[in-house]
Amino acid sequence: MDAQTFLDSYVTCIKKYSDFAGIAKRQEFWSFVLVNFLISVGLSFLWRFLGSIYGLAVLVPSLAAGARRLHDIGKSGWWQLLVLIPLVGWIYVIYLLAQPSRD
Repeated sequence: MDAQTFLDSYVTCIKKYSDFAGIAKRQEFWSFVLVNFLISVGLSFLWRFLGSIYGLAVLVPSLAAGARRLHDIGKSGWWQLLVLIPLVGWIYVIYLLAQPSRD
């Protein structure tokens, strides 16, 4: 996978920032997560406050992408709330997000 594909996935998820319907394929979702992580780390190295502001700015797009990813495996987007359960919830949600499409 090349850098352009990563950026295309990122831009797609940002453009659908409030679209909680539909699906997001595994590649699109994880590319978005990777680019978000890299941008956040880069901004935090410059100034920690910038990383926090960026995190808040992509909160809704991240939740929307997660909901669309869960729809792709046949689950409701509300399953993301399991991250509120310490450790076990995070592990299970990551497991769900890593599942192949139900096609």
